[in-house]
Amino acid sequence: MQKPLQLSFKNIEGSDAMKAMVRDRVDRLDRLYPNLSGCRVVIEAPHRPARGGARPPLGIAVEAEIPGKPKIVVKDMEERRNSRDQAAVVNRSFDVVERKLDEASNIAQGEVKTHEAAGETGTITRLFPEQSYGFVEAKAAGSLYFTRNAVVDGRFDELAVGMMVHLTRATGEGPMGPQASSIRLLGADRSSE
Repeated sequence: MQKPLQLSFKNIEGSDAMKAMVRDRVDRLDRLYPNLSGCRVVIEAPHRPARGGARPPLGIAVEAEIPGKPKIVVKDMEERRNSRDQAAVVNRSFDVVERKLDEASNIAQGEVKTHEAAGETGTITRLFPEQSYGFVEAKAAGSLYFTRNAVVDGRFDELAVGMMVHLTRATGEGPMGPQASSIRLLGADRSSE
């Protein structure tokens, strides 16, 4: 990491074991994600125990920085009954940070699937209401098969030949060849307030 670990405790005294556990998890992040530029960890306990408990819960906030991306921030809290609870909340939080760093790394390397056809507009060309399917023509995709279940908000019965719709192409083919995974009526509001 370019910056040293920032570890702080609020309303709680940090034990050597807790400090070592956090440092181990940060060292692991640094090994797995060499472009990690910094990490800040705050461990705290509120002033009063929650819900009448004898010990206040333990809260943790982990911020991981990678160049050119928004900070990854994970917050969690755990009721404390024993020292294993402290380890659980720390490990759980760092596991989430690792998953988010994996996602950011995959996106940066182009390993995340992109939906090239998302957002296309098409025209309903054929409908078979008795069999609950139809075909939509899209400029870039040609004729695509779709079923009643692909029509968003259950509005299959409102479709008509010649109607313009918003569609998303499916990645695989259906029983009738290339297909649309979703069909949304243009101008259809998501809520009817």
